[in-house]
Amino acid sequence: MPTFVYMTRCDGCGQCVDICPSDIMHIDKTLRRAYNIEPNMCWECYSCVKACPHHAIDVRGYADFAPLGHSVRVHRDEEKGTIAWRIKFRNGKKDMELLAPITTKPWGTCIPQLADAAAPSKEMRDSQLLFNEPKYVRLDDGDLHTLKSNGLKLKAGVYY
Repeated sequence: MPTFVYMTRCDGCGQCVDICPSDIMHIDKTLRRAYNIEPNMCWECYSCVKACPHHAIDVRGYADFAPLGHSVRVHRDEEKGTIAWRIKFRNGKKDMELLAPITTKPWGTCIPQLADAAAPSKEMRDSQLLFNEPKYVRLDDGDLHTLKSNGLKLKAGVYY
């Protein structure tokens, strides 16, 4: 579902440009409005949609969940901790709202705190292992590890 911009709502603040990981959101120099230069290259991460303070960016929904002529609006409510996807059908009568919790953490609260961790040695940098890779993920000690063998269990739902 690539993104598109409602020019009448956009004020050219540039937050979508700053956050877009694929660098396809740009500001038109003449109109001072944002636009998606290459919708086919959109990663569909919707970072721009969630970051836009004016709700000027929407997505084109796929036909498997929204019929032709529909609109998909995304609203991020920080206070309630939810993201709502509202699908309005072309007849204007039916609409559906899909509500999901925000599962991201506030900036700077991610574990591990890399500022507190020791710098990696040259041996660690040259290794194929990931930084701070858990031992129960590693296969280099010759055994296949499972959750049970490591004393872990899978929990249902979103947790940190």
